[in-house]
Amino acid sequence: MKQAEEVTFGGGGGLDRAAHLRGDPAALDALKPRARAIVLWRGKPLVEGEARDRLALLPLDHPVIRAEVGTRDAVVFLGLDPDGRALFAVDLSTWEPEQFDAESLGLFLDPSIQRHPALPETQVFAELRGLMVGLSRLDAECAATAKAVIGWHQTHGHCARCGAGTDLVQAGWQRTCPACRSHHFPRTDPVVIMLITHGSSVLMGRSPGWPEGMYSLLAGFIEPGETLEAAVRREVFEETGVRVGAVEYLSSQPWPFPASLMFGCRGEALSREIRIDPAEIEDAMWVSRSDMMEAFAGRHPVLKPARKGAIAHFLIRNWLADRLD
Repeated sequence: MKQAEEVTFGGGGGLDRAAHLRGDPAALDALKPRARAIVLWRGKPLVEGEARDRLALLPLDHPVIRAEVGTRDAVVFLGLDPDGRALFAVDLSTWEPEQFDAESLGLFLDPSIQRHPALPETQVFAELRGLMVGLSRLDAECAATAKAVIGWHQTHGHCARCGAGTDLVQAGWQRTCPACRSHHFPRTDPVVIMLITHGSSVLMGRSPGWPEGMYSLLAGFIEPGETLEAAVRREVFEETGVRVGAVEYLSSQPWPFPASLMFGCRGEALSREIRIDPAEIEDAMWVSRSDMMEAFAGRHPVLKPARKGAIAHFLIRNWLADRLD
């Protein structure tokens, strides 16, 4: 697919991950005076500007970072920007705002923002789902990487083999157990998301709790020992009872909610009959090309398309434009 890497979070902004520097503390220390930090609070990046379309980058010695973080173990090296400046990710999740709605943090799209009292009013923590389409390619890649790797550290502080607390090494890209010497690395969960067509219609589904009218492409985790093609066929059949024939890969997208890699595929349905599994999805339906065009134009009376920035939206938009080849 020619437009494959144009997907949100797909890179192309010029980040050099510079993995050779991760095990060289002296080299990293030499980069820190010019370095900048991408700051996250409970997975929400710090952004600035009226449109909140830029990451707010702070120096590593900023008072907020020194006060809330304090140790190098809470800092992850992301790489070098196109100017050769080091970029780090810093987690400020221990900071407690005076007032905030804790329930909003668990919503499909958290509309709330948080302001740290020691930062300018123009700098706020905001949910990445609502920001992603406005960020530059570099900012989007950095935000996704920072959110995913910081999220991994938050949930993998103990050894999966013996239960002992682990130490952060390799500038944040590895954790080592001091008790049994096991090494642990950031995980990425592979997921297939599929544009299943039959004639001029595409198969769409929705999960419980989604906004009213919102439908998206079917998706599911790849199981051990399974190919992409087999996962596509299994997931579609499990969720809707539809059998799928030919399958091909189209594009991928890092999806840091919390740490997936979405493999976008397309497949040809062998039938149109739908029998949903209510334990898997709430509803599924075939949507014609004309109805989908109305939905993308905001004129459909019921259907709301997948959110902009998601690979589902990207794949459907290219299907409508006949640009999947």
